[in-house]
Amino acid sequence: MTARKYDIVIIGSGLGGLVCGVVMAKEGKKVCVLEKNIQYGGNLQTFSRNKAIFDTGVHYIGSLEKGQNLHRYFEYLGIMKELKLLQMDKDGYDLITFDDDETVYRHAQGFEVFGQSLADQFPEEKEAIEKYVKKLVETCESFPLFKLKFDTNYNPSIMEESVSDVLNSLTTNERLKVVLLGSGFLYGSVKPNTPFAVHALSVGSYIQSAWRCINGGSQITKALVKQLRNHGGEIYKRTEVIRAEVENERLKAVFDQNGNRYEAETFISNIDPKLTLKIIGKQHFKKNYINRIENQTPYISVFSLYIVFKKEAFPYRNHNIYHFRNQENVLAATNYTPAEWPENYMLSFAPSHKQKDSAESMTALTYMHFDEVKEWEATFNTAADENIRSERYQQWKNEKTEQFLRKIEKKYPDIREKILSIDASSPLSYRDYIGVENGSLYGYEKDASNPFRTMLTPQTKIPNLWLTGQSINMHGIVGVTIGAMLTCKYLLDEQEFLAKLTATAP
Repeated sequence: MTARKYDIVIIGSGLGGLVCGVVMAKEGKKVCVLEKNIQYGGNLQTFSRNKAIFDTGVHYIGSLEKGQNLHRYFEYLGIMKELKLLQMDKDGYDLITFDDDETVYRHAQGFEVFGQSLADQFPEEKEAIEKYVKKLVETCESFPLFKLKFDTNYNPSIMEESVSDVLNSLTTNERLKVVLLGSGFLYGSVKPNTPFAVHALSVGSYIQSAWRCINGGSQITKALVKQLRNHGGEIYKRTEVIRAEVENERLKAVFDQNGNRYEAETFISNIDPKLTLKIIGKQHFKKNYINRIENQTPYISVFSLYIVFKKEAFPYRNHNIYHFRNQENVLAATNYTPAEWPENYMLSFAPSHKQKDSAESMTALTYMHFDEVKEWEATFNTAADENIRSERYQQWKNEKTEQFLRKIEKKYPDIREKILSIDASSPLSYRDYIGVENGSLYGYEKDASNPFRTMLTPQTKIPNLWLTGQSINMHGIVGVTIGAMLTCKYLLDEQEFLAKLTATAP
């Protein structure tokens, strides 16, 4: 057992934790990041099947054109030049399709082009689409850090506008509404009370520009870890924080599973806030704060297929597909019945390294409630070569794989004969590998009818314990990066930090 002392200890190496680690190390702080898994990165983790690389959570990224916000954040972090990227189709990076409609609806890159593209398909709704795009831009710009600014005039009431309220105020065309909401998988699900701001920040980022990470999102992790170490930071995997020491109402130290002690002036938790409370000890928090955290509702989880294609068998598509059984299912896809599951799915493709017009692989994702795997919730597995769950679980997973594949075959009737291998993951996989409650896709649900209850802030009731990650403020690559910058803002001289942050060339 060892005892180490730092300025900053960060629990969890997801994107938020790594961004905080690099920022604080750049500022001269002695930083240590602790990760329980065998791989850093949280949702940025990747894995391989038949030499094809698959992402666990990051299938494409927005706002990476030079001068755009995520590009500028990544430039500041020193990782932009490390990334291998492929820009997706400018005239349709996301395609929205339906069983009962042969029309393919395109989400194009660039706000003006996005609006014009949809106006071409809904000519009678041109004015409504223009108002929607304007509202999208205004909403994004209402968040200061989206513009790389610290603005005390931010109005949190913007979270009180729901997607249904905004769209209903713009148009009565139900097909247009669901096309605009078709990529709702980006933010966990579309419900009538989802804040329009959550929709706007997610969709708006991709409309600016949309990119695939060649060889997966783990390259972001590798680049951030490299920068962390370049600035003197330390990072350890297979190091699970299991308990804490609190002294005079401040967090003094945390301990890993081997009894090693990590003392620091400041701690940042990048893990599920409910787990954070458990580790630190609920007795150190006020009852109303505990209730607020524990009453958060996790987003629905996901069932995924990881398909490797035979050589040059399936054409590469430089876009994603969001498919629905019918337009009613856009707002009700999470309320599926076992017989109709899946009501919707997302398809994301990866190009072959040798034959760029061929797809090497495809990931298919659809919603799934954790209740479906409740029977096996006591099992835990993060080793791909071990199957510690029952034969009944494997049988269930095979049945779900077949049911999902049959739905995809309706769109691609000959896909089965082109498949080399197929694997699947359930909400249990996501829970175990990412460490989120019930395998939640994006942390906790946001609700426009009660935004102050569902929006968590970086501050906790322990003065030297801070939070970051997808459950704090916004999720997604842009949202988590901005959230991490907000956490760091509280720990640094605000004006000096802003000057350095905005020094990156626009």
